[in-house]
Amino acid sequence: MIDPASLKKPVSKLSSKQLAIGSVLVALVVLALKYAAYAMTNSVGLYSDALETLINLAAAFAVLIALWLGEKPADHNHQFGHHKAEYLSAVAEGVLVVLAAVAIFMEAYEVFTHPRDLSVPTIGLVLNGLGGVLNAGWAFTLVRIGKRLRSPALVADGRHLFTDVVTSIGVIAGVTLAKLTGLVWLDPLLAMFVGVSILWTGWELIKGSLSGLMDEAIDPEELLQLRTSIMANADGAIEAHDIRTRHAGRVIFVEFHLVVPSQMSVYDAHAICDRIENALQKEMPHAVVTIHIEPEYMANKSVFDDNLTLD
Repeated sequence: MIDPASLKKPVSKLSSKQLAIGSVLVALVVLALKYAAYAMTNSVGLYSDALETLINLAAAFAVLIALWLGEKPADHNHQFGHHKAEYLSAVAEGVLVVLAAVAIFMEAYEVFTHPRDLSVPTIGLVLNGLGGVLNAGWAFTLVRIGKRLRSPALVADGRHLFTDVVTSIGVIAGVTLAKLTGLVWLDPLLAMFVGVSILWTGWELIKGSLSGLMDEAIDPEELLQLRTSIMANADGAIEAHDIRTRHAGRVIFVEFHLVVPSQMSVYDAHAICDRIENALQKEMPHAVVTIHIEPEYMANKSVFDDNLTLD
């Protein structure tokens, strides 16, 4: 079995923690810009946009804490490591998004029932737009590097920010239209659309994270890579079957049964296992592999009907 502590870290100029700290700083700057825009315009649409940024800030802190926990080595009580902490962060972010949507609906209803005049100075819209540009650039960075680092928390944070960018564009357009047409009800209506949008985002974040918490298997492309590597490096073995995989943050756990000739020595069988594990570690450095050796009479006895003939 490959020791989780020996896994090679993906190459990147920025670490997960540095990206998480960057998210906190970006969220603080964007929050200041968007709240200033709301204060200048008195727009519930811009209020909803600023509130979502406040959620982004809370989520960024949650991601930072989750990454710190996820990088802790395995211990007596957590013998498979703390990798799933990142999924908890993404779930927490989804819950925060849902709470933000509820707050937006409440504020929009208040404005619908008690309309108020809009003041839309150009500087207010420019500030909000600048915040959107900052979010767009940082979201792209989080998703791109987060995928390279196999970090579900960073990728979830980036995708959430992309949604924030889209809603910011809609809010700016809607507030401008409400001011030009005099239809002040467009402002709270737009805020409700923003609320629906981020509700969907929250659901997607929670759903994606629950898949990891429920030990979802790796995707078909990775499974094909895994099976190909086993076949290429199992000379001397007869069959591999019952290949099981699961995600745990940026790590995947792989288990399978390897059938060898009944007369083969433990030494030779172990050598085959070492060869397979070393090959997998080179191709999939994020994999933790466990191989169970079985004698020849166990061939064609797969629980999952996934026999992989090797000889």
